[in-house]
Amino acid sequence: MKETQKIKVLFRQRSMEMGGVEKVILSMLNGLDREKFNMTICLNINQGELRNEIPAHVRKVFIGEGRENFSKNSLIHKLQLAKRKIKLDKAHKNPKITAKILNADFDVEIAPTYATFSSVLNSSNKNSKKIGWFHSDITLPKLQPLVPEILKQIPQFDYFIFGSQQTKDILIGTYPKLNIPENQVVRNAIPIEELKKKALEFTPKFPEKPVFVSVARLHSRKGFHKLMEAHAKLLKDGFDHHIFVIGDGEEMTNLKKQATELGVTESFEFLGSLLNPYPYVKNADFFILPSESESWPLIIADSLILKKPIISTNVGGIPEMIVHDRTGYLINYETDEMYAAMKKFMTEPQYIEKIKENLVDIEKQFDNQKIFDAVENIILNLTKN
Repeated sequence: MKETQKIKVLFRQRSMEMGGVEKVILSMLNGLDREKFNMTICLNINQGELRNEIPAHVRKVFIGEGRENFSKNSLIHKLQLAKRKIKLDKAHKNPKITAKILNADFDVEIAPTYATFSSVLNSSNKNSKKIGWFHSDITLPKLQPLVPEILKQIPQFDYFIFGSQQTKDILIGTYPKLNIPENQVVRNAIPIEELKKKALEFTPKFPEKPVFVSVARLHSRKGFHKLMEAHAKLLKDGFDHHIFVIGDGEEMTNLKKQATELGVTESFEFLGSLLNPYPYVKNADFFILPSESESWPLIIADSLILKKPIISTNVGGIPEMIVHDRTGYLINYETDEMYAAMKKFMTEPQYIEKIKENLVDIEKQFDNQKIFDAVENIILNLTKN
């Protein structure tokens, strides 16, 4: 198809830090048919570990520079931050500034998360079709200050995508009178072969004891403070093990302080954000996700594909991915349940073998092409109207 005949699609995103939404965006940019779609991504800030992972056939533009391009001099750094904030504030108030940077009109504009709903809905291009994508539990306490605005924005979209069935059910159950546009549940795509290849790139050095790995941003809702409490209690009770946490975020300082107070700085290890965490997942004994809330976390799918026995909280779309007591172990968001599950995994080898046997053909439950086809059909049908 000629470039002029392709459907022009714009994705809006704050930045490209390591995270689930960012990986969903990358999977779409890589998986959608480049013969049908001319794709652009506009970042508010050209920042994050994944900013250079955007495929070459996708045009990338940004409003403000990322911290990676800022001066190491603290005074200059502060000035650059202030200048960037002014630029972003101006762009937020006047969408024509972003339109000038983009220098193109788009057929479809996509907000991959509620954080960019306003960017898409306030676009100066009034002729484009607007798609909203929602991955969050609307009842999450920390989301509540934003909920009134999100509820106003949802009906304004031409189409709405939910990241999991549970995310949709909770929204409808909580706000049954909300006027939701035409919508569909589209689960996240998993680059299976690439994932397996990355998992073999190196073999991490682990201590000679049971090893748990977790991968997530370090936010309070990810539950690492509770996991650390369970970890300390297990050690006290004589169940030796080691936990590696891969990820970064604003809770890092608090968690390291907690680790010092509990005396677990050597056994509860923070590795920071890694572009390739998969060798750790593959070579660990177990994977654990202690989150208070999730949508359809890619890392759970990744861990299943790597055939890793998983302990996870029973939240969001996770029960759509894991069959409790068969392909993993689901718990409530409680320290005592984390303790009991970890103890079970470390002391019941026959149970672990049963789970591993059930993971042999787990890849069959992930159909990437079906996911890409669903999104392509949504875009194609919108642009026909």
